[in-house]
Amino acid sequence: MSSPLPAVPSFDRFQDNSALKGREEKFLVLDIKVAPVLASWQESIFAHEWLTSDGQIRKMSDMTDKVQARRKDIEKLILGNAPLERPVLGIGILDNIEIGAGKDLFLSLAALGMSTIPVHIPRSHENDFRMFIR
Repeated sequence: MSSPLPAVPSFDRFQDNSALKGREEKFLVLDIKVAPVLASWQESIFAHEWLTSDGQIRKMSDMTDKVQARRKDIEKLILGNAPLERPVLGIGILDNIEIGAGKDLFLSLAALGMSTIPVHIPRSHENDFRMFIR
């Protein structure tokens, strides 16, 4: 993991994800606990880019060049003052959490030590997320 953020981004920096434009009413905003989300997301076919086999976020040096570049770009954004778009999470076909829009932001914030992150989830998945809510 990278060293912790000098200051965790305040939740007021987060705004609606542009991927939801015109569908905002179909989503909820929740503050999600990172550790159980990562444990569930580890079952995703996309997790190998970011997670080790034991569910830990890879060291920067263990990531592909493409993922390293995305993470560096996101970390610059996090350290700036610009608004951050809430990631979009849902339940996948294997009943595990999937991270849609904002995956790189969510995982970079997790790697930098943020333990709770505001996200969007589909209203239809609210009951499935009870154990992940802060």
